[in-house]
Amino acid sequence: MRIDLDRQKGSPSVVRPVGSVDVDTASMLRDTLRQMAEEGAESVIVDLGEVEFIDSSGLSALVSGLKALRSKGGMLSLTRPHPQALTALRLTMLDRVFPIFPTIEEAVKQGPSLP
Repeated sequence: MRIDLDRQKGSPSVVRPVGSVDVDTASMLRDTLRQMAEEGAESVIVDLGEVEFIDSSGLSALVSGLKALRSKGGMLSLTRPHPQALTALRLTMLDRVFPIFPTIEEAVKQGPSLP
């Protein structure tokens, strides 16, 4: 897995994991999100459009990132989850925790808010 970052002043930061987010790679995503929280990111969008597979470790990394951002007054949203990721989010009821949007543009337009 690799993670691409798009940070623009005055806009939400976009985190784009590419590949599988699983037991072997989830720590990379968790650490990236925690680092962004420490750097003062207010709004982070995780674009799951290139994530082919996510397991419980990956979901845990997202929750950890959300907690870190919330503790600093920030928010985390998800966009473009593949069917497998969306199923995992629904089965764990995390779709009630994370705002999930069909596009990055929609996430930006809606802004950071609770689902």
